[in-house]
Amino acid sequence: MTVAPRREDYDVVVIGAGPAGLAAAATSAEAGLSTLLLDENIGPGGQVFRAISSTPVTERDQLGADYWVGADLVQTLRASNAEVIQRATVWSLDRNLEIAVSIGGASAFIKAKRVILATGALERPFPIPGWTLPGVMTAGAAQTMLKSSAMVPDGRTVIAGQGPLLWLLAAQILRLGGRIDRILDTTERGNYFAALPHAFAFLTSPYFAKGLSMMREVKAKVQVVSGLTELAAAGDGQLASVSYVAGGKRETIPADLLLLHQGVVPNVNLAMAAGIEHRWDDLQLCWSPVLDASGNSSVAGIAIAGDGAGIGGANAAVVRGRIAARAAVEALAPASAAKLPATATLRAELAKAERGRLFLDTLFRPAPQFRIPSDDTIVCRCEEVTAKDVLDSVAIGATGPNQLKAYRRTGMGPCQGRLCGLTVTELMAQARGKSPQEIGYYRLRAPVKPITLAELAAVPKSEADVKAVVRG
Repeated sequence: MTVAPRREDYDVVVIGAGPAGLAAAATSAEAGLSTLLLDENIGPGGQVFRAISSTPVTERDQLGADYWVGADLVQTLRASNAEVIQRATVWSLDRNLEIAVSIGGASAFIKAKRVILATGALERPFPIPGWTLPGVMTAGAAQTMLKSSAMVPDGRTVIAGQGPLLWLLAAQILRLGGRIDRILDTTERGNYFAALPHAFAFLTSPYFAKGLSMMREVKAKVQVVSGLTELAAAGDGQLASVSYVAGGKRETIPADLLLLHQGVVPNVNLAMAAGIEHRWDDLQLCWSPVLDASGNSSVAGIAIAGDGAGIGGANAAVVRGRIAARAAVEALAPASAAKLPATATLRAELAKAERGRLFLDTLFRPAPQFRIPSDDTIVCRCEEVTAKDVLDSVAIGATGPNQLKAYRRTGMGPCQGRLCGLTVTELMAQARGKSPQEIGYYRLRAPVKPITLAELAAVPKSEADVKAVVRG
């Protein structure tokens, strides 16, 4: 692994070393294109294959066979000529395909002929009363600790929410000897009926057998309460209890740790800052980029692959990464594309990997009360803005997320809208009787990640740059 880019320009720059990024960079390099892979983590793998090269969890069945697929992807990448830089924070990407990246405390600018964004997914905000208390975490954060350090909960632990990751995490915690006191399933009862028309595709997909087996494994050891209609965390400066309503009955249970999860959504910040067109996806309830069949975006030369292109899971992400890389090879070195699998073969693989997805998206579509908070529930954690604050701002004239910045500073903290953006859009849309598409999203600009003045000051400067700011 290198620590600084060897050159100033590359044929292909891939941003993100999750399933899609690993596959895209290896494919592009295999075809002979100069390829750079930039990733902000300490090692490759993204969230799905996190710590794949360094995890202390060595018993393969504890994390599951799907996790270890990542080892093969990393090996293929390392056998290629792709240049890989870890701990690289990409904070700007423009329409000229110029990338600003901070590595080791200094920033550099890199030019690309093609950029493949593989920035993956974020967990969907889960704004319930008490979600900002110490002791409340996302399931993804708990899984990061499990994969990278083999840490599992040993206190009174409650997992709440829905979706495949919730059951996977529960199974992994139990296999490593961790403690789970209760699982609170927030899946809406009506979703089961809505998902029925898509059931056949799901039953004949790889998801079905794996999911059923995992849920049986967990339910044999943990009490599962389903049909939740309310959920709240409480405590004085620290989580002490979790209360919920299920089947019309309210119950409060003591808890030291609450893990929340209601699905993942595309991580759109860098793509939006680059000016790529996005639309509101009413099934997945999030913003998704507008792409063609090869993953090309509305900005010439920038493609998006993996869950950043719309949630499809790890297997689909790998294939999307290969499709985007193949399209880049066809554009830059058409003769080299013959070395790669045919586009038709890759599209068939993608269709297979995405089989059953519609069922999952419909079944695990989160309920409004767990997406759109009310009263004093915090919406923007960075600036401590409540749902009531947002609604009060709408009442005095705030028309969308960007106007709201002037009223309440929402989305202007360190997370730059990642933890509140979807909530703000839906809350304002509901209050104004408009669609999320009409309300819009935060206008995102560089730097899309917090960087220091020292990193900016360390940007290489030409003599002309210096003269422009030095008085004669």
